[in-house]
Amino acid sequence: MAESKPFIPFPSRRSVVFGTHAMVASSQPLACNAGLEILKKGGNAADAAVAVSAALNVTEPTSTGIGGDCFCLFYDANTKKVSGLNGSGRSPAKLTLDYVLKNVPNLDGKKQIPKLNINAATVPGAAAGWVDAVDWFGSRNLKLEEILKPAIDLAENGYPVSEICASMWKGAKDDLINASTNGKSDMLIDGRHAPGCGEIMRMPNLARTFRELAEKGRDGFYKGRIAEAIVDIVKCKGGVMSLDDLSSHTSTRVDPISIDYKDVTIFECPPNGQGITALMALSIIQSLQECRKIRDLSEMEHNSAEYLHVIIESLRLAFADTTLHVTDPDPDFYDVTEKLLSKEYLSKRAQLFDPTKAITHIESGIPVSSDTVYFTVVDDKGNACSFVNSNYNGFGTCVIPEGCGFTLHNRGSGFFLDKGHPNCLEPCKRPYNTIIPAIAIRRDELWLSFGVMGAFMQPQGHVQVLLNIIHHHYDPQTALDAPRIRIEPLKKDGDKPPLISQVKVEEGISDDVIAELKKLGHSVEVVKGFDRSDFGRGQIIERKFDPKFKQKVWAAGSDLRGDGHAVGW
Repeated sequence: MAESKPFIPFPSRRSVVFGTHAMVASSQPLACNAGLEILKKGGNAADAAVAVSAALNVTEPTSTGIGGDCFCLFYDANTKKVSGLNGSGRSPAKLTLDYVLKNVPNLDGKKQIPKLNINAATVPGAAAGWVDAVDWFGSRNLKLEEILKPAIDLAENGYPVSEICASMWKGAKDDLINASTNGKSDMLIDGRHAPGCGEIMRMPNLARTFRELAEKGRDGFYKGRIAEAIVDIVKCKGGVMSLDDLSSHTSTRVDPISIDYKDVTIFECPPNGQGITALMALSIIQSLQECRKIRDLSEMEHNSAEYLHVIIESLRLAFADTTLHVTDPDPDFYDVTEKLLSKEYLSKRAQLFDPTKAITHIESGIPVSSDTVYFTVVDDKGNACSFVNSNYNGFGTCVIPEGCGFTLHNRGSGFFLDKGHPNCLEPCKRPYNTIIPAIAIRRDELWLSFGVMGAFMQPQGHVQVLLNIIHHHYDPQTALDAPRIRIEPLKKDGDKPPLISQVKVEEGISDDVIAELKKLGHSVEVVKGFDRSDFGRGQIIERKFDPKFKQKVWAAGSDLRGDGHAVGW
């Protein structure tokens, strides 16, 4: 393997963060502090993860919030088992396909609900997800009021807005104002001004919302003042969400899906999340190595054209299936998870791979730009919580219930409007959801708690950072720093269908590699600057062991494409 070259020419660098007791990694430093505070008070990884999620709602509302959804995986160090929580919401009971087609303006043949239309707002699942994560996986040493206190303090007293978040906020200012009922948005300073980098932002209404959740539990959000405010603004904007839709919402405790890759077992949440895409791609890559259709990836130069071609094609094959089949797996709807993960099926899919050229008769999924937060926490007992919380696209719908201080997400735009499609909009249904936490186990012990946020980039990021560690032995920070690729569908040229996926590559991948990818038939575009956030922002915590002192050591990295860091104790 060739010697590694410097990655991205940033004016600063990050080292791996080590600790022996506990670790938090997230996209906002102040949110990391909130998690560490809870750990030091006796909370476990799940308690601290909820504290981080709430603090991120305050410090990065451009990506996440209590008006959105969440998913998590929890590794129990005592039982050595991984459990999952699906905290995504369902469509309103009265939101039918006919209603959307007749009442949503400017569809013009579009296959999905526009992201800023109020009917893209499914029931927010995050609030119940936070309560249930503490109830199901928490230490029981702390009450929810204590866990939410750091976020409440940040919202009431204010905090300086970070650099990348400020850039995202500025870009959403007009949408926030346009979504308001009076030309002023609660998410802007004085209703009109997006906070700049380092400028103080206070969010008293959000603090009030957190207090009601802390005092009353799920009823504080899904019944009473907040629920009524949600329903009022939704109906005002032409939606059909009801108080019954909110009061009947529940999280779902799920059994994670998993595959073995080399000597590692990788766990993801099952559909309606897209973690299955990452598992399918990894299984296809493993099949290619086992049947000797390609060299072992460890023998390939990292981010060479040979190496990236394997990743690109495996992801294309996986997305071609999952964008068609992934939806709410409730028995009333549709579930082909077992079939898609079968080794026999994926071996057949792997046979479509050609090492000399891109496959020309499949399309990738339907990637879109989106904003999410991923973070991970491990505690002194060895428990881990891998957690994702999201508005879906930026501030979601940008619609803010009166006096509540959060925006309603737009996850419902993940539904298709094609009758008969498995992921077609139906009442009380969960749509295809992009947010996916992950955990990796090696030799029956926790090895990695990791994730990469960012819509359809997420499974692509999972595959790339995991292969960086397994095959190239990169540490967590280096695995995240490495330039990535992102596949997207080609735009149609008139009536001609796209034949191959567009491949976006990050600066840092050499011109020679780009030229070789083009020779293989890939359409390639180089991405620079702030647009590199489209390649996701990940966090990784690795469990290591010091044999001399017979003590575990946590090693963590935080993505340089985000504002955050890792902090250890």
